[in-house]
Amino acid sequence: MDEKAPSVTARSLTSHRSAKASLAELYSHFKSRDHVLITIDPDPDAIGSALALKRLLWHKVQSTTIGIIRPIRRLNNLTMVRLLRIPLVLLKDVSVDAYTRYLLVDSQPHHNDFFRRLSYTVVIDHHPLNTPVAAPFTAIYPQYGATATILTQYLREAKIKPSQGLATTLLYAIKTDTRNFERHTTEADIDAFRYLFRYANHHIMRKIEISDLALSDLRYFQKAVARKHVARDRIFAHLDEVPSADILVEIAEFFLKIHDISWSIVSGIYEGHLIISVRSDGYRKDAGRTVRKAFESIGCAGGHQAMARVEIPMDKVTTILGKASSRNIEAYIRRQLSPM
Repeated sequence: MDEKAPSVTARSLTSHRSAKASLAELYSHFKSRDHVLITIDPDPDAIGSALALKRLLWHKVQSTTIGIIRPIRRLNNLTMVRLLRIPLVLLKDVSVDAYTRYLLVDSQPHHNDFFRRLSYTVVIDHHPLNTPVAAPFTAIYPQYGATATILTQYLREAKIKPSQGLATTLLYAIKTDTRNFERHTTEADIDAFRYLFRYANHHIMRKIEISDLALSDLRYFQKAVARKHVARDRIFAHLDEVPSADILVEIAEFFLKIHDISWSIVSGIYEGHLIISVRSDGYRKDAGRTVRKAFESIGCAGGHQAMARVEIPMDKVTTILGKASSRNIEAYIRRQLSPM
């Protein structure tokens, strides 16, 4: 890359540029001959944001590809991608060197080992910024409930009417990341939602929302209930090997519905990593800050006030625990995250 990549810190994000100025700056970093790779960890907000960015770059670059770091396994997301025919490719199947520009949405380079490898031209996100991000263009606004809100503002500024599929994807992204406006939400999120609502396909939206679980997932709920451990207002469950990290999210959100439970911490082993999914009521402590303090020195850890995620390579878990047995892992997580 021949562009200077300034380091962006949290201090520089107390106020942000107008959508008009931000969009003009975004476009200034691309040439018509560019081949663009947008990398994402494929949850609804990331998928919707990437699709919007791809639309913004239409006719402005040679090509735009959306690459995902892992296969999609959550049924809601699979249904969305299938019904809306969203073009995604697995990054393991892509020759990364064939691209001239790398873009990252709904995440930051330090959130994942794959992301750390690339030199990004653009980073757009709404997660809290705790590690400086070096990129020529950054739009990192933690005050927003969804990255999709930022991209919707760009679409409106560009006077691009979203297609039905794009509007549906962005609408679902905002609903998902704000938990139907029950957690961290701003007027900008509500405004974006109202704008997109008129263009979305609500029959498809309903189908996406009810496609939660497969019959085979019930055994993991059964296992989690059998293994649950409650420490004051926190409930823990470790599930050993799981077929997808998404099942940990489903169970963590399910456990948070229990009366007198303020924190739900569900863990499992997936693709050689210990994954810890954390959900909280967001009322007292910050889940993202809590997991960073507990695990950032040994893995990827972060999130929002009410939701967070940890990924630790199993070789590091073995180094720390000596023997990475189910009992040792459970005890370690409870020790790190139990209330003081």
